[in-house]
Amino acid sequence: MPIVALASAATFMAVLFADRIPALFSSAIQASHNLGREHAPPLGAYYPRCDAARAAGVAPIYSGEPGYRDEMDGDGDGIACEPYPSN
Repeated sequence: MPIVALASAATFMAVLFADRIPALFSSAIQASHNLGREHAPPLGAYYPRCDAARAAGVAPIYSGEPGYRDEMDGDGDGIACEPYPSN
């Protein structure tokens, strides 16, 4: 019986907070993207090269964010202007 009650409680919570879950995940993803950079790129941002994005404090730039272009993503992993390797 406790397992059924736990499953019912989990289902109830999922229904109760369903409208908030995408925003929570979006916030968590954005927070993880901001690790290692000063701030996220502003809407409409354009950087001619990665050195400009780094100077603006927005590198790395992730696919789907303002300022991201395939030309700036050398290894095609969806992350442009990644930090230089520390060899």
